[in-house]
Amino acid sequence: MTVKEILFMLVVFLTNIVQCITGFAGTVLAMPFSIMLVGYDIAKPILNVLGLLASIWVVIFTYKHINYKELVKITATMLVGMVTGFFIKDYFVNNQSLLYKTLGIIVIVFAVMNAIKFYAKKDDKPLPAPVSAILLIISGLVHGMFVCGGPLLVTYASAKMKDKDEFRATLSSAWILLNGVIAFTDYNSGYFTLPTLKLMAIATAVLVAALVVGNLIYKKMSRNVFLQLTYLLMLISGISLLVK
Repeated sequence: MTVKEILFMLVVFLTNIVQCITGFAGTVLAMPFSIMLVGYDIAKPILNVLGLLASIWVVIFTYKHINYKELVKITATMLVGMVTGFFIKDYFVNNQSLLYKTLGIIVIVFAVMNAIKFYAKKDDKPLPAPVSAILLIISGLVHGMFVCGGPLLVTYASAKMKDKDEFRATLSSAWILLNGVIAFTDYNSGYFTLPTLKLMAIATAVLVAALVVGNLIYKKMSRNVFLQLTYLLMLISGISLLVK
């Protein structure tokens, strides 16, 4: 393994610990650093598959809590945005500078948006139907391009589902379906080369280790501290992409 690939594994490990503790932000935090270390064509398919595997693991234990009505609404609406994201993605891949800056802006917006929500400490209010639809479509678009639609989906879902088990099970089920679609398109696009598959196998083992460590830390340390650290790291990673 090269130095950059080793650093990529460290990013996978640390961001999935954050994902395990906070319940979100793992991929959106990992993607900027991963793109800079191993490139978009390697980072995107690997992080997508890791997200798919982590979601399957969650659903195995929580499937009884799935809200199927919301699951259908989320996946159907986000797929509309994802299709657009697939087409836009091809243009961005051929323009690396614009790719980095666009993702940087998205990550910064997510960081600021979630930080404001965290520090305001206000209860989530019901969202008007048009706003809900727009949130899900934009989330799908971003997910189709960068596999980073989680923060916007969390914004939607937290206003719709108050039970934490229902929330976790339904969102994880949505990621299985949506990431499965992305994995299929990545396969058709030729992203699953032998070197990428070898790196993915190592990353999967790293993911398992991160989930184990994350569960241990979650039991002993404050989730709020990790949320604040996550927002700070998201902001730094977004800025680093803007100046790259």
